[in-house]
Amino acid sequence: MTDLPPLPTTDPFLVAPGPDLDALAAHWAPLAARSPITGEVMRGIDARAQRLGVAGETLMEEAGRAVAAVALAMLGGPGERRQGRVLVLAGPGNNGGDGHVAARHLAAAGVRSVVALAATDVRPTTRDAAANWDRLDGLDPVTRLHLATAHEARLLLNGIERATLVIDALLGTGVQGALREPVRSAVEVCLAARAAGVPVLAVDTPTAVDLGSGAPSDPAVRADVTVTFHRPRTGLLTRTGARLAGRVLVAPIGIPAQADRT
Repeated sequence: MTDLPPLPTTDPFLVAPGPDLDALAAHWAPLAARSPITGEVMRGIDARAQRLGVAGETLMEEAGRAVAAVALAMLGGPGERRQGRVLVLAGPGNNGGDGHVAARHLAAAGVRSVVALAATDVRPTTRDAAANWDRLDGLDPVTRLHLATAHEARLLLNGIERATLVIDALLGTGVQGALREPVRSAVEVCLAARAAGVPVLAVDTPTAVDLGSGAPSDPAVRADVTVTFHRPRTGLLTRTGARLAGRVLVAPIGIPAQADRT
């Protein structure tokens, strides 16, 4: 088997300012060459990895560090970056948790961000996501917001063109039917940002694009780049999925071989 790259948290290749997208894609190419899986299969692999002793918090840390590396590649070198903040739109679950981790690593690289939790609850609903939400408390480069309603989400439309990048960490799997608020309006913020020329980075999948079929719900994010994990996703290789995902990179997160039964 082709040697795999180091995990993102220990990979010297990713040290800021880090590689550009082409170099990063080449670095992670062995994972992109693997056979694709659906989101459902990946959930099984993730669960087996945790039963084998890999903590969910560890998997989230690796995923979020990978997202930060891709974000830095999209932002360009320090002398080339636009002035402004990254907007991280985070859902209530583990996909949002990946976004929280990414914001922390971006802060360590000197990048300011606004992390907006789009959820009716005041805190993320999973343990690992909540822990990483709390870790953002007190970080000067990070501003946290809670978007409990459609109105609060739409307020982000004011000046959205000044964002340097939008990270879509709302939902990691597709959904059936129309999206619920406030996630629906947060997706509209992503779409408005892209229409204004702000690049969009999706975590695992563009929100509302199914990782098995590639079919979108309504509305769905259209990303410039998507970073997914461990193996390519079947849905992002379909015509529709590929159009909505943009350029897809596959990052390692530390899934042991024993868990990787497809």
